[in-house]
Amino acid sequence: MSEALVAVEAAGTDPSVPAASGARRFWWRLRTQRAALVAAAVVALLVLVALAAPLLTALEGQDPTTYHPALIDSARGGVPVGPLGGIGADHWLGVEPQTGRDLFARLVYGARVSLAVALAATALQVVLGVAIGVASALGRGWIDQLLSRLTDIIVALPLMIMSLALLAIVPSGFPRPVLVSLVIGLIAWGNIAKIVRAQTLTLKGLDYVSAARLSGWSLWRIARRELLPGLAAPVITYAALLVPTNISAEAALSFLGVGVQPPTPSWGQMLTSADVWYQAAPQYLLLPAGALFVTVLALTVLGDGVRTALDPRAASRLRVGTGRRNESAADRAGAGKTAEEATA
Repeated sequence: MSEALVAVEAAGTDPSVPAASGARRFWWRLRTQRAALVAAAVVALLVLVALAAPLLTALEGQDPTTYHPALIDSARGGVPVGPLGGIGADHWLGVEPQTGRDLFARLVYGARVSLAVALAATALQVVLGVAIGVASALGRGWIDQLLSRLTDIIVALPLMIMSLALLAIVPSGFPRPVLVSLVIGLIAWGNIAKIVRAQTLTLKGLDYVSAARLSGWSLWRIARRELLPGLAAPVITYAALLVPTNISAEAALSFLGVGVQPPTPSWGQMLTSADVWYQAAPQYLLLPAGALFVTVLALTVLGDGVRTALDPRAASRLRVGTGRRNESAADRAGAGKTAEEATA
């Protein structure tokens, strides 16, 4: 595989796929990172579970909002009836204390809500950050100064404190998942705007961009045809790393009681009162916490793998390190064979 990768990198294209050489090279680089591939498989499984949540809960015969008071022992303060928090054929992971709602249904629907909020917030951050970063870099004088100072203000805002303040004053009738996505996206676009502005200033000095300006192209056409393709790699890299951050932010806001509200399920919301039930129903705490941990870890590893695959220098360093390890293993094997021959 490494020899084929070197050939593809050296030629700059794959003869078998001439129209997709860039994607081909990215895939070759990503395939050399086993951790990123495992993380991608985990993320794909989580997305599949989120999309198939209605089907999975239908197989179990439950839904995430139905209360089952008969499954709660009120004499013991709301502890689920039965062993291990009420786990059985009808409730695969047991039920919630006090409410009796099915844990499996709330967990898979919580995946849908948490991933949707994080992806929507990330998309809003990318759109705002790219638009303001490019406009700031292409603007002159007061436009650049105004947008740069606005970006500095956004970067300086504490995300959690501002989110708590904004979510506390918005009327309760507004759809909460949409509101959380908007708040996170509107507060946390500053860093990507700074990255895009710096990269755009670098691209402005290249010959093909100067030629486009001398040809009389408008700034919009230059940005769309010449600058945005060059910004794709850093924007995709940073967006991949934003998704786990936004999942954690949504979980924290829901845990604090200002994010997604009942009866809509969310992993952070499930953890709000789970800490007092860890002895009577440990899965009530461990399942959403474990789901958050696995999701954030997988997305972080995948984002780092995407960054390495999109950066030719990082990919070259990774390939050189892999080659050195292979050479060392071959040297050790050769040395052992020589020693055996000498002994014989």
